[in-house]
Amino acid sequence: MRIDIQTMIDNCNENGTVVLPEGEYESGPIVLKSRMTLEIPKGCTIHFSTKFEDYLPVKFTRWEGVECYNYAPFIYARDCEDITICGGGVLDGQGQAWWHWKKLQGAAAQELMDSESKKIPVEQRVYGTEEAALRPSFVQFIRCEKIKLLDFTIKDGPQWTIHPVYCRNVYAKGLKIITNGPNTDGFNPDSCRDVLIEKCEFSTGDDCIAINSGLNEDAWRVGIPCEQVEVRNCIFRKGHAAVAIGSGMSGGVEHIYVHDCAAVNTERGIRIKSMRGRGGYVRNVLVENFDMEEIVREAVQISMHYGSSTAVPASDEPPVFSDIKISGVRCQRAGAGIELRGLPESPMERISLEKIELGKVLC
Repeated sequence: MRIDIQTMIDNCNENGTVVLPEGEYESGPIVLKSRMTLEIPKGCTIHFSTKFEDYLPVKFTRWEGVECYNYAPFIYARDCEDITICGGGVLDGQGQAWWHWKKLQGAAAQELMDSESKKIPVEQRVYGTEEAALRPSFVQFIRCEKIKLLDFTIKDGPQWTIHPVYCRNVYAKGLKIITNGPNTDGFNPDSCRDVLIEKCEFSTGDDCIAINSGLNEDAWRVGIPCEQVEVRNCIFRKGHAAVAIGSGMSGGVEHIYVHDCAAVNTERGIRIKSMRGRGGYVRNVLVENFDMEEIVREAVQISMHYGSSTAVPASDEPPVFSDIKISGVRCQRAGAGIELRGLPESPMERISLEKIELGKVLC
């Protein structure tokens, strides 16, 4: 059954709540507005459309760290405040319809990521075609304040799952994020400030949490760092990294606090990653009290040699890593313990590793 959630939202009074009925429904994209609550109660599942044309016309977005116009995110808000999504229900992105685009996106992704260095204005970076094959985010907030995401399950979006951009005061609690496709990161605070993620559970097709601030020249132009982010009491069951910073950290990342978490069966535990061409900085990071088990590769990796970039950077501008402290990591069984790799032209400074307990390391 299809449900017209957008009309319900449009007709909602200020400071009102849209409560979805129990049952299984299909929906197109949803645009939220200020001072409203969207409640998805237990027993309600929303399956989002698999028709690509339903996500047109294009919306302003940040695609893997670069501003452009692309397919509309499945849930979207721009320049809004005081929005809550809550309830014990399920948002199902049915992202399988989009996942094969990963193999088709190469030309458009390279073109987009070169756009700032080639002085192409944002207004001319218009995609939203099957030929370009740039997948949208599932839930995206642009320049919003006071966002609350509470106690629902979200699964299998087309690409990044929850993606706040240029936002302030974002609070997430009790979420279950379950994804399987390529680049289906769980939660990506992107050039945001004052973010708290707590008591959430992740099983993802890419990084569970990835803290970013834009990519390369476009991020330098925008100039908005990601700062004051706290992650606590979360469980990471599958993913590329439990908590990652970067590689899109070109606008700067600082004042990050990750603590009292657990990871099982992720590829890596803590991963801070970048490469030549990113510029930017990562500094004032504290990780403490983190239990890990059955980590496929490194329990802790801090590296400026990231090798899986979607596109080749246009410059050699090095990143800067400094003032990073990791303490109280306990890991049983990992492919490797700790990897630290800087660059000759940009040595890492003041990196502190304390109370690291490594059990069996699988070489």
